[in-house]
Amino acid sequence: MDETLIENVGKDSTLQSQQLKELYESLIELREKVETQQRDVVKLREENAQLKRENNQLKRLPLFVAVVIEKLPDGEVYLRQQGNNQEYITQVSDDLYPLLKAGTKVAVNNALSIIKVIGTTYDARVRVMELETSPSATFEQVGGLKEEIEEVREAVEYPITRPEVYARLGVEPPKGILLYGPPGTGKTLIAKAVAHNASATFIRMSGSELVHKFIGEGAQLVRELFELARERAPSIVFIDEIDAVGSTRTHDGTSGSAEVQRTLMQLLAEMDGFDNRGDIRIMAATNRPDMLDPALLRPGRFDRIIEIPFPDAASRTEILRIHTRNLSLGDITLASIVSRTEGATGAELEAICREAGMIAVRESATSIEEEHFDAAIRKVRHEMPEQDVRMYL
Repeated sequence: MDETLIENVGKDSTLQSQQLKELYESLIELREKVETQQRDVVKLREENAQLKRENNQLKRLPLFVAVVIEKLPDGEVYLRQQGNNQEYITQVSDDLYPLLKAGTKVAVNNALSIIKVIGTTYDARVRVMELETSPSATFEQVGGLKEEIEEVREAVEYPITRPEVYARLGVEPPKGILLYGPPGTGKTLIAKAVAHNASATFIRMSGSELVHKFIGEGAQLVRELFELARERAPSIVFIDEIDAVGSTRTHDGTSGSAEVQRTLMQLLAEMDGFDNRGDIRIMAATNRPDMLDPALLRPGRFDRIIEIPFPDAASRTEILRIHTRNLSLGDITLASIVSRTEGATGAELEAICREAGMIAVRESATSIEEEHFDAAIRKVRHEMPEQDVRMYL
């Protein structure tokens, strides 16, 4: 009797233990499901909030950009809306009115009321024209051109670095200088070297970048370019290939020609707006000075016009010495190379030195010999060997 009771009690406890274990496992499983559902709820709430924000953003009316032309009394401002050039007068709140000045860009709503101040913004194409640091080029990298370099420094560098000399003597430095000459003679290199010596912001652009399709776009780009120069002063504005936008004005009746002329007139107006002794210097370069409009070449705009000629024998020797400074040369003299490069530009001489080095690399030579330079001169200057010449006779 007692043994039977003991066995029943043991079976009941084992059953209860099994049931408790199953209940505990079910509880853990339910808890995991609850936690998963809670995470899903949090995620859905975040997605719902994001969708609400996007929905509110889509419902909000867009703002338009306008430029302050003039501040008027009694909290009023004279604005011009960009795009359609619509002009109007609107009332401004007391907290925004002190922040405004002529040229400030603002955001306006459909009622043409100012919502916020944007400040001064520039076209992205203008931003990429600015070099963040001063150019690394120096006048030591320019061979020859001693007189030309000195004239450039007198007109561009010294008014920035030594303005007190001009003030003491009462001399007005040239407002702008124009470099002209064949391609590859060092016009751009001189401009970079001047900016390096003056520790000035160097803003370089090509004349073709100012030529655009839509009316007023090129002129707007010119305005923003010179506004950037004022903000980054002391600065040097260098316009390469200026003949693309500054060629002689014609009357062919096409819209493209009219837009180029508008851009040119804006460029002339901006150049007239600078003080000769200011911290902004203007330089330009061209290969075709005969194509330029007379309005650009008159005194008061480009006061100094400097020719950058082909290098003579002494200049070619100096240029070759600069570009062979780090080369492992064999038993050769620069005079023999100079005699064979009559009429070559500085860029061609640099290419000859580079090509001679590449030929030596191809042959796994220990040094660069005269025959390497001979082959480089023929390749760069497109000269044919004698046997190839006889084939065409």
